[in-house]
This record gives sequence, C-alpha cells and structure tokens, in this order.
Amino acid sequence: MQTLTQMATEVLCTADGRTKTALSRAHAARWREARLAGTPIAIGTASPPDKPARPTSPDLLAPRDMPKRKPGSPAGRIALLHAVAHIELNAVDLHWDIIARFVHIPFPIGYYDDWVKAADEESKHFNLMCDCLEALGSHYGALPAHAGMWRAAEDTTGDILARLAVVPMVLEARGLDVTPGMIAIFEKHDETQAVAALKTIYAEEVHHVAYGSKWFNFLCGRENLDPTETFHRLVRRYFHAPLKPPFNEEKRAEAGLAPDFYWPLSEDAEAAGWDPLPVSVGGSAGN
Repeated sequence: MQTLTQMATEVLCTADGRTKTALSRAHAARWREARLAGTPIAIGTASPPDKPARPTSPDLLAPRDMPKRKPGSPAGRIALLHAVAHIELNAVDLHWDIIARFVHIPFPIGYYDDWVKAADEESKHFNLMCDCLEALGSHYGALPAHAGMWRAAEDTTGDILARLAVVPMVLEARGLDVTPGMIAIFEKHDETQAVAALKTIYAEEVHHVAYGSKWFNFLCGRENLDPTETFHRLVRRYFHAPLKPPFNEEKRAEAGLAPDFYWPLSEDAEAAGWDPLPVSVGGSAGN
C-alpha cells in the first residue's frame, strides 16, 4: 500500500488538471477511510519534485504580461473564472507538497488530516471552476495564466513556518478578502452556477486559512517564538510586498487571524512609514 507521502508525490507528478484532482480526491478518500477504520496509512517518506507537473496549456505569463480583465463583459467573467481555476489547481499541489516536503518535522496526525482535507477541497474547487468554464463554452487552458503561482512554494521550500505564513495565512487569506466581490459580479449577471461554486469556495477556504494559523501557532509554541513577531518577519522576508486592504476582518478572525497579524504589514502601514519589524526578533527561526 502506498504511504501518504507517496500519494502526495504521485499527485504532484500528475500533469493534467482533471486527472490530478481525481487522483487527489481518491487518495484523500483512501486516507479518510483508513483513519475511520482505525487502520491509518503510514506517513512514510518521499522526494517531491521541485515543481509540480503541469499540463501543456495554459501558457504561463509573467504578471506584467497578463491581459487585463474586465469582469463586466462575458469574456472578462470567463477570464476571472479561469484565473480562479488556476489558483485552485496550484492550491491542490501546495497542500500535497506541504505534506510530502516537511515530513521530517514531527507533527501530530491531525496535521496530515487537515492538509489532506484541504487538498481534497481544493480539488473540488478546481473542478467546480472547470465546470463553470465549460458551461460558458470555455475550458481551463484556453487563456494564459499567472506564471508566479508556485513562487511561494519555491521561496519557502526549506522553512515550514514561512510556508504556513505565506501560503494559507497570506495568499489564501487574500482569497477571503476578494471572493465576496467576485460573487457579487456573477450575481449581478445572474450566473447562478458560478455564484454557487464561488460560495462553496468561500466557505471552505476559511478552513484552509485556519489550518495555517493553527499549525503556525503550534510550531511557534513548540519553539518558544512570539507568533505575531515571527509572522511579520517571515512575511516581510518571503512575500516581497505589503498586504493589500481592505481586509475581510470577520472571516479572518473566524480563521484565527487577528488584525495585529496583518494590519502592520499592509500597504497603508507602509505608506505611513510604520516598520512592523521589532529589532528583537533577529534570532528567531527561519533566518
């Protein structure tokens, strides 16, 4: 029987989006069923690829080369759904990667339960977006996509605290900020399939941010680090940009992110000349 890390690596090495997510969901179901039966699958060890396998399309472009979207038009709304599909496919790989890449760090079994569930949900989200695209006469791969989506994984490949800070606690938290606006766009145009899909994504992404916050705070407690100071330092080091308000403070709080985590790193704080990095944290983990 495959170990969990072998399952994770198999997903990462699968290129086609629909095939990748079908495999992801099958492995997640196998993990869940074994846990419920009291015969858990071994975690094991594996060597995940530096980059996940990707389909031949979409073409991946630098951020500055991405065409501007006008969501008021049908083509613009298709482009918006395509961008979300691309994000969700990358999220599938990010969640399996955090299982396989950091297996040398001792975690309770609940850590693996959380990220397997997150990978399973991201797989569902990708398929929901693909279904929406196909209902509108398009498909994933029909438009160019952002080439920098895997950068967060590459930058944090050797630092689990940084990975948790940047991926779920910054990137996925940003999804909580912007998804209500996307839902409103599709509601305005009575595109009910997209509205239902985005509402599912919005509800479940809260859990993924919460998993990041939960395990970030767990590690900080184990290493006797101040979570807020450590988060500020790691985000400034690895994210390369201030965070953009407005913030969805209600959903961020539901996910365990207090305002003192993200407001000091915002572009408003930067404009005011506020340096959120205390000089006392230079010896914290991740340097």
